[in-house]
Amino acid sequence: MSSPAVDFARANHTRFLEELKALLRIPSISTLPEHKKDVKAAADWLAAELKRIGMENVEVIATAGHPLVYADWLHAAGKPTSLCYGHYDVQPPDPLDEWKTPPFEPTERDGNLYARGAVDDKGQMLMHVKALESLFQAHNGKLPLNVRVILEGEEEVGGEQIAKFVREHGDRLKADFALVSDTEMFAPELPTLCVGLRGMIYTEIEARGAKTDLHSGMYGGAAPNPFVALAQIITQLKDPSGRILIPGFYDAIKAPSEDELKAWQTLPFDEEHYRTTEVGSSQLTGEPGFSVLERTWARPTLDVHGMPGGFTGAGAKTVIPAKAVAKVSMRLVPDMTPQQAFTQYKSYVESLKPKGIELDVRLIHSGDAIVVGTDNRYIEAAKDAMKDVWGRDTVFVRGGGSIPIVGDFERHLKIPTVMMGFGLPDDNLHAPNEKFHIANYYRGIESIIVFFEKLGSA
Repeated sequence: MSSPAVDFARANHTRFLEELKALLRIPSISTLPEHKKDVKAAADWLAAELKRIGMENVEVIATAGHPLVYADWLHAAGKPTSLCYGHYDVQPPDPLDEWKTPPFEPTERDGNLYARGAVDDKGQMLMHVKALESLFQAHNGKLPLNVRVILEGEEEVGGEQIAKFVREHGDRLKADFALVSDTEMFAPELPTLCVGLRGMIYTEIEARGAKTDLHSGMYGGAAPNPFVALAQIITQLKDPSGRILIPGFYDAIKAPSEDELKAWQTLPFDEEHYRTTEVGSSQLTGEPGFSVLERTWARPTLDVHGMPGGFTGAGAKTVIPAKAVAKVSMRLVPDMTPQQAFTQYKSYVESLKPKGIELDVRLIHSGDAIVVGTDNRYIEAAKDAMKDVWGRDTVFVRGGGSIPIVGDFERHLKIPTVMMGFGLPDDNLHAPNEKFHIANYYRGIESIIVFFEKLGSA
């Protein structure tokens, strides 16, 4: 597949990669206050880049949290308008000792680019910018369709500021469809469109016992232990088979259609390869009676992510902590709602409160599950564009993760989202040695170019 814009992108591979490396060197970790200036620096970098390539009305929008970056180009009369979304914030790189090379010094190795944020989402987000630059160059400073760009710096901490902006300033984001590249291909060399995501609720359970930390020799056996209380509660959230025990939790689930289940069965999925290379455990777990793809795409989950508190330093300290916290999340599926799921969960957790313990069950952030219809011109054009670039039929999958903004776009802007992602299952999102396959970065840019040109010529 070739066009002047694709030819320009291919001729600038080296520069495009070096520009991605420059962005990856900025440690824009949104969850750590000490990196607030770095998050702002990444926003400023992107704003300057959008202005340089020819986008208009470029603005770094201050919020109560980290800034948004906005730009547009709206001179293609009679053509559709795309809303290009991405996020420039990243997860913390811990544990640092497991990285083979420094997380914020991008390193090429075995055809991949290793750095925190390489695939989630700086590399995939920058594909949009590089595709737009290529189109501007090939079309004499114009684009084949109208484009708005909105980038956020809080996706990894819940995305509250962009959700607020979408609710309150939908007129500034008016579009026919959104384009999101924050998902992955089902397998290498297999063009993939994600048409469904799980929702989520992220919570904290705080357990409080005594008024202060106590010596276990003097008070052990009489004083309540918040860690033990949390352990007792957590073990009652799921049964040994993995079924969630919260009353009513499964009542509102909408199952995948028979056609969708049949399509998933045709995907090149090897459960043993998945277990050994992606999970790396001795066995897979989860609800019996459902395939791995069903369990990870279309069934709700409950997981514990951490239990901060007490003494964790070297050596011994026999303390009974006054309080302890467990971080617990649930992935949701259609037609579950975060509000109802949290209400059920909170009520159940509070019913399990051990003697002598006070509980505070808090909702940190949430997002809706979403399934995107495939019977629209934007999905069709994306499917055809990816086939042109990759030379294989595009498959439709769901994702197990959550991108809350997709639900916001549907609910407040009334537009569908094309989730055209180019990550791979072994890219180590949120883990040490995160990577982006460099060939996918390049072909992702080409896929977006062809997608936009198809829509512009229709």
